Amino acid sequence: MSGNPAAVAVLGGGSWGTAFAVLAARRGAAVRLVCRAEAQAARVARDRVNPAYLPGVRLPEGVEVTHMGDPGAAAGAGLVVAAVPSRSVAEVAAGLRGRLAPGTGVLSLTKGLDPGSGRRLSEVWAQALGAGVPFALLSGPNHAEEVAEGQPTAAVVAGEVALARAVQSLLNGPTFRVYVNDDLVGVELCAAAKNVVAIAAGMSDGLGFGDNAKAALITRGLAEMTRLGRASGARGGTFRGLAGMGDLVATCTSHHSRNRRAGELIATGMPAADVEGRLGQVAEGLWTVGRLLELAGRAGVELPISAEVAAAVDGKPVEECMRDLMARAPAVEE
Repeated sequence: MSGNPAAVAVLGGGSWGTAFAVLAARRGAAVRLVCRAEAQAARVARDRVNPAYLPGVRLPEGVEVTHMGDPGAAAGAGLVVAAVPSRSVAEVAAGLRGRLAPGTGVLSLTKGLDPGSGRRLSEVWAQALGAGVPFALLSGPNHAEEVAEGQPTAAVVAGEVALARAVQSLLNGPTFRVYVNDDLVGVELCAAAKNVVAIAAGMSDGLGFGDNAKAALITRGLAEMTRLGRASGARGGTFRGLAGMGDLVATCTSHHSRNRRAGELIATGMPAADVEGRLGQVAEGLWTVGRLLELAGRAGVELPISAEVAAAVDGKPVEECMRDLMARAPAVEE
């Protein structure tokens, strides 16, 4: 990455994009937060708070705020950070084609698969920008609210080596520790699949089940995530690390988790189509589960928890989903 890594443009003014902008600014970067809508950008720039997504957290004074329609939104940035929903990645990536200065790196914060094609998001970015643009993915147990509050956490960054190390150097600090991981496929699949398992954990919560049920779902969910990863060429160890087990535990148990909450709402009878309207934010697992099962089918891998989540999203009563999971044929633990 030959651009200035301390000049950062964050595309996406949701909770994680805003929290990342706060984190990078605290680490000394010159940050531009790029909101989706001009009205949102004007409000955030004026009040120095993003009340819709991260209330109570003030932006450092050095953070500039603009919007996606600004032709100079990414100008001068050595690092462009994409914090947009999976369904928007293809459009945002295409919009950056030919607009990045040579050497500018792209860091993705999105955890999912492309809903249109089922491809990993790194593949979408590579097709849009070409192989010459350095790309990396940041993942791990990183709830935006806790990161913005300065609570300690850790993450992994995977992708082009020089960019990954530049991101590590930029973000490492007293409250945020970054590890480099060279298994991009594994980190991406962890990030996508853990959201689906978190929906199952939320369904368990919604049915009033206890810690035993949730621990079993987390453990068996990790097993099916790992099976898919290995069949896709990833390393099994990645799934035991921060992007796998770490993020899975956080997403399945936290009150901050939108995917866990989505499962809880579905279990209480809310149609899946209405869930994001209630949440006011994206629950990526709802967009990922069908494509994840297609990927597993091509790899010849069984994902029983994910299959029941998909059935529940399609309207199957959650009680039946849980009963059918428990009624599967006896098996040997891997």
